[in-house]
Amino acid sequence: MTEFVFFGGKGGVGKTTVSCAHALECASSSHETLVVSTDPAHSTTDVFEQDFGDEPREVEGYTGLSAMEIDPEREVQDHLQDLKRQLNAQLSAAMVNEVDIQLEMAHQTPGAYEAALFDRFVDVMQTAEDYDTVIFDTSPTGSTLRLLALPDLLEQWIDRLVAKRKRSIDRYEKAAIGNREPRRVMDGDPVLARLQQRKERFEFAGEVLRESASFYLVLNPDELSIRETRRSVETLSEAELPVRGLVVNRLTPEPDPDEDGRGARYLRERVATERDRLDQIEREFDVPVVATIETRVEEVRGSLLEDVAAELDMGSTDEQSRLE
Repeated sequence: MTEFVFFGGKGGVGKTTVSCAHALECASSSHETLVVSTDPAHSTTDVFEQDFGDEPREVEGYTGLSAMEIDPEREVQDHLQDLKRQLNAQLSAAMVNEVDIQLEMAHQTPGAYEAALFDRFVDVMQTAEDYDTVIFDTSPTGSTLRLLALPDLLEQWIDRLVAKRKRSIDRYEKAAIGNREPRRVMDGDPVLARLQQRKERFEFAGEVLRESASFYLVLNPDELSIRETRRSVETLSEAELPVRGLVVNRLTPEPDPDEDGRGARYLRERVATERDRLDQIEREFDVPVVATIETRVEEVRGSLLEDVAAELDMGSTDEQSRLE
């Protein structure tokens, strides 16, 4: 069974670096691995120094590792066009223009981005049988939390739409008068069939997220990052998606004992502050710290990524489950 791993966190904490490092770690353990980025900045391309697109592509220089980058804006537009095609095939010509206008307006509202991206996530999960591990490098925390909360919300929404559609069909059938037989359209109704397909899709996503997915949050040793991580842990727990671990990234390296200049004194003070915050994280969070990573002077790519993967040392999620 494919494992799905999600890395979240506020913007700028290093989610892409951690996601790619863990993907490299899994691939090094002979796990066929796919890392999926939803970052509009296409940071995965920068980390691996290779262009990626909407379909998986093998990462050059690494066996068993592939990557893909989902463009959220394009997904919104593709989602809109797909809905138009499906509805226009089922509507009268008189209604097509009005529906198109309504759909254009709907895709400008809050939630359209998450709904489109969620659909693409489900596509990836449904076609992931070739991989042992799929790692999602997600957008900043707020969008990620809204995304992961969608299955239950969308299932409820679909249930209400199905109920309304059935009432509408029932009234239509009962409207037949005289010697005419009422049209029995409930079983073959294309709208009901489409709604049922969507419901099954969301049920699949909810089951995968609850039973086959692991969630990790990346944070930096600063107060703002700690506060946002605390809120994220609570939100995911309320959605019955508990966070398995925290990765504290960008810890300041300590200077050598013989260094005593101004820079060395600054670094020691910073290290002491960060160690206090690391102690605070380990003391106040119920979620364990599964890895700590020191900051690098250069951009993490190539051999530096391999160093970070070794420092991460999380192992695969199925190995962690056996240990638990």
